[in-house]
Amino acid sequence: MATWLEFSAAAPELAEAIEARLKAHKHHLLATLRKDGSPRLSGTEVEIFDGKLVIGSMPGAMKVRDLLRDPRYALHSNPGDHTMTGGDAKLSGHAREATGEERDWIVAAYADKYGGETAAGDDGAHMVVLDVDEATHITVDDKHLYVDLWRPGREVERFVK
Repeated sequence: MATWLEFSAAAPELAEAIEARLKAHKHHLLATLRKDGSPRLSGTEVEIFDGKLVIGSMPGAMKVRDLLRDPRYALHSNPGDHTMTGGDAKLSGHAREATGEERDWIVAAYADKYGGETAAGDDGAHMVVLDVDEATHITVDDKHLYVDLWRPGREVERFVK
């Protein structure tokens, strides 16, 4: 498992491509596991603050309840239009709730970014840090599909189809 900072240091080009996908659209899909083990898909917004991949969520949101019970997640970037411009990004790993000073720092980072207006304010909202076990970026051209895959402790692997 790696923090976003560790991932971006180990695979800077891949991290940059995935970050561009996360910034291209505001809303993405987060997969979590329900109490009975079945999957749940939730919309979410993602931020990168000082080397941490973060989501903020309303108090008591089901996706956070899922993550507190079972921290495994998968995140799929919003694919945008039908052209695959910029590619398709997917991350998976383990989540943890930020508490104490770390939570306060993240709340302040949201406020700084959004000029004091944030959905992730100090109203009891959950702040969740997403660590990365696997990062994938998929691109296409006229002839091939390219899959760039990174896992902690390994180099980026490229698969061509």
